[in-house]
Amino acid sequence: MNIATFAAGCFWGIELKFSKMEGVTNTSVGYMGGEIEQPDYKTVCTGQTQHAEVVQIEFNPNIIDYSALLNAFWAMHDPTTLNRQGPDVGTQYRSAIFYHTPEQQHLAEQSKKKLEQSDLLKKPVVTEISPAKTYWPAEEYHQQYLIKRGMGSCGI
Repeated sequence: MNIATFAAGCFWGIELKFSKMEGVTNTSVGYMGGEIEQPDYKTVCTGQTQHAEVVQIEFNPNIIDYSALLNAFWAMHDPTTLNRQGPDVGTQYRSAIFYHTPEQQHLAEQSKKKLEQSDLLKKPVVTEISPAKTYWPAEEYHQQYLIKRGMGSCGI
């Protein structure tokens, strides 16, 4: 299995969307990109840790490739809003791709450039593309949050 990590606002909704994709074998939500160790939801929400809410995805590259995950990522959020998705505001809700390999970096940069050159968006893409750092799983109650509650989306 391969790993991909994305930030696109609140991690509940994006986890649900990625979990439904064929070839995705596991998803979990957590925090990445910050400077403190063992962050928790309360401290991440202060905006002082610089962590983003992320979904970490395990996927079978024989069934779904990284480019397909990138396409889904771009489609499931607004990559032109800085530190915001819907009503959620703060650096923890930023748009980011955390790459795990040089190939993922290349594909992410290529994908972002292609989106920027298209006529699909009226504003610049603010999505950061950064090397993956330590992934800190979120608290258990955040894992598969929408599925556990029988919710099909978070309404955003």
